[in-house]
Amino acid sequence: MAQGLLVVDVQNDVMDVCAHAEDVVARIVSLVDRARSAGTPVVWVRHHDDGLVEGSDGWRIVPELVPAADEPIVDKQWGDSFADTDLVQRLTAQGITELVLCGAQTDYCIRSTLHGALVRGYPVTLVEDAHTTEDDEYRGEPVTADGLVDDLNRIASIARWPGAASRVVPAAEVVLA
Repeated sequence: MAQGLLVVDVQNDVMDVCAHAEDVVARIVSLVDRARSAGTPVVWVRHHDDGLVEGSDGWRIVPELVPAADEPIVDKQWGDSFADTDLVQRLTAQGITELVLCGAQTDYCIRSTLHGALVRGYPVTLVEDAHTTEDDEYRGEPVTADGLVDDLNRIASIARWPGAASRVVPAAEVVLA
């Protein structure tokens, strides 16, 4: 299996509202540096919609993370990074058959991309402490970002599809090869 690091929606306006954004970005910076040193491909995903306008400052990837010229950037409009994009073709072109997943937002794009990858046969390592979201509410009750991150980490630790499974690993323990 050939790994690829998939960095999802680490954009200015997205990270501005996310919990622990500075720490999560620092972990993703470390993952990107380690991937590049190991020769592991890095693939970037950027979201755009009516609230996150393509080309705006808020839409740009945070300044701490600069995609290299040879690293593909996939633009998307849906939570699942695979939906209506050329992500599968980009992964295939890079020889990527297994994903290391990090980014934002946990309860939307990370969750959807995790499931989208699994149903397409990609094993996924969700980086336990390198995804984030914002506090929310459900049925009038508050839901914390930390609770949403913990929930997805729990789900990803047991998620299985025919031919693919996911696991959860802290950033410091992710092996990129």
